[in-house]
Amino acid sequence: MIVLASKSASRQAMLTSAGVDFEAIPADLDERALEAELEDALPADVAERLAAAKALSVSALRPRELVLGSDSLVVVDGERFDKPESRENAAEHLRFFSGRVMYLYSAAVLVRGGDVAFRTVSLARLKVRELSDIFIESYLDAEWPEVGYCVGVFRIEALGPQLFESIDGDQFTVLGMPLLEVLGALRDEGVLPK
Repeated sequence: MIVLASKSASRQAMLTSAGVDFEAIPADLDERALEAELEDALPADVAERLAAAKALSVSALRPRELVLGSDSLVVVDGERFDKPESRENAAEHLRFFSGRVMYLYSAAVLVRGGDVAFRTVSLARLKVRELSDIFIESYLDAEWPEVGYCVGVFRIEALGPQLFESIDGDQFTVLGMPLLEVLGALRDEGVLPK
C-alpha cells in the first residue's frame, strides 16, 4: 500500500482502476504561496516542486510509507492558471482559453522517509476551440462546482472534451497524473509485481 498525498478524485480513481492499494491523506500545504516563490521557474519545474512538496509534507507524518505526490499546472499564452476561485473566475479562464493552446503539465513524485525516490513530469497540448459566452454559461451550469477543483476548468471524463479541437498527450496526463510512469516506479519500488 502507498499513501496518496491528494484529495483529487481523479487521481484516486486512476490508482483504484489500475489496482493500486492506497490511503489518501491530503497534504497540509499552501500551494499558492509555494507557487508564488517559484514565479520565475519553468512550468514543468513548478509542477514537480509542488508534487514533491505534497509528498514530503505527508511523508513527515508517515515516514515509513511510500508517499505519492502529484500536481498539475496549466499554461496558456505564457500565463499560468490555477484552479478557479469562483464560477465567475472559471468563466474568465474559459474566455481566455478560447481559441488558444493549453499546455498541461502533470508531475508525480514518490517519497519515502523524506527522500525522493522518483520524479517525473509529462506534458499534454490541448487546442481549445472557440468558446461562445452562451456555451461557457451552459457548460458551467452543468459542470460547476466540480470543475472548480480542476486546473484548466475541465474534467476530461465528463463534459471537458467539448472544450477542445484536439488533444496531443497521454490521457493520464490530461487526467492529472502521469500514471504509466508512476506504475513503473511502483514496480521498481516493489509495491507492484514486475
